[in-house]
Amino acid sequence: MNIKELDKKYVLPTYARADVEFVSGDNARLVDADGKKYIDFTSGIGVVSVGHANKRLNTAICSQIENITHTSNLYHSAAQVNAAQKLVDASAFDMQCFFGNSGAEANEGAIKIARKFGEINGEVKKYKIITLRHSFHGRTITTVKATGQDIMHNYFGPFPDGFVYADAIQDIESLIDDHTCAVMIELVQGEGGVQPQDKKEVQVLAKLLKSRGVLLIVDEVQTGAYRTGKFLASQVYEIEPDIVTLAKGIGGGVPVGVVMTSLKDVLSAGDHGSTFGGNFLSSIAVCEVMDILKEYEDSSKLQETTSYFNEAVAKVYASFPSMFTQKVGIGMMCGLRVKDAETLNSILSKAKENGVMLLKAGKNTLRFLPPLTITKGEIDEGFNSLNNALSSL
Repeated sequence: MNIKELDKKYVLPTYARADVEFVSGDNARLVDADGKKYIDFTSGIGVVSVGHANKRLNTAICSQIENITHTSNLYHSAAQVNAAQKLVDASAFDMQCFFGNSGAEANEGAIKIARKFGEINGEVKKYKIITLRHSFHGRTITTVKATGQDIMHNYFGPFPDGFVYADAIQDIESLIDDHTCAVMIELVQGEGGVQPQDKKEVQVLAKLLKSRGVLLIVDEVQTGAYRTGKFLASQVYEIEPDIVTLAKGIGGGVPVGVVMTSLKDVLSAGDHGSTFGGNFLSSIAVCEVMDILKEYEDSSKLQETTSYFNEAVAKVYASFPSMFTQKVGIGMMCGLRVKDAETLNSILSKAKENGVMLLKAGKNTLRFLPPLTITKGEIDEGFNSLNNALSSL
């Protein structure tokens, strides 16, 4: 049997897979099982932040697993403490960390912190959490319900109560009541179409919530790890949330999720836990990724690459006005609005044929999430391939 037949026989059909199998990579380059080469503008949906097969990350991981991979969270771990310190220092917030394995787990942890905070503070139990329409917060039962897209709620109910959806940032105030404990937002909606929130509206919201005693949770699963130009999009927006969630790019490909919070005394021993979260393998990966990206930012390479990449996206937008209606996004999380879904699907297919991998976001957005370490040569090659693909449509 070939890989497609084996996949069909043994793996649940929860993904609409593209007809390609990648076997190796190098920074922003991928090679499939047939030897065809590609430029990767997806980085594993924003995960491979320091590129495929990064030698520094590989060396750090290999050195760690030669000694010890896992014990459990019943014991101290220097690797986990070091990872937490690097994350907190990069945020410049006075916070502590909890380590899990994914963005959904991080958001589950944030919800638990907010719910306990709402129960132990005040005479009335506060449990409601306001999120936004078109948001995406994960695929567990609770984070599916936190996600403000109705299509995500089919089949899997009944769901946990207490989630309320606002159509936009400016609508949140009217939905706050005596039972509201938190508001959870993405500063740039990823799955919702690479849609940035208005900076002033977010700052007004943050100030309002602080005055009302309502927590602000910022889901930075996709925007974190320097994706928007700084370590956190919260820093770009100049706000200080009560809780931040991270995953994807902070592990460079190793599964890891993190809750960072200034609410250091809400959870106590036994309230939350994870068997694998923050083990030696994932923690050492976070440490090395953070070091690499911090050096990349300090050297101004990140800013230079971000500008160069966005200029290339802008040129595509200007060159094909009949296909694209708007350029969106921040930093290395950007997209092009496509005139219709059918055209978007054709672009994705033709781009793959021409050796460049791209993503879909929402119904009509062509999404770019390249490795942050992508080179100018890789950018040029990828956009040459994309231009050839678009010209052929």
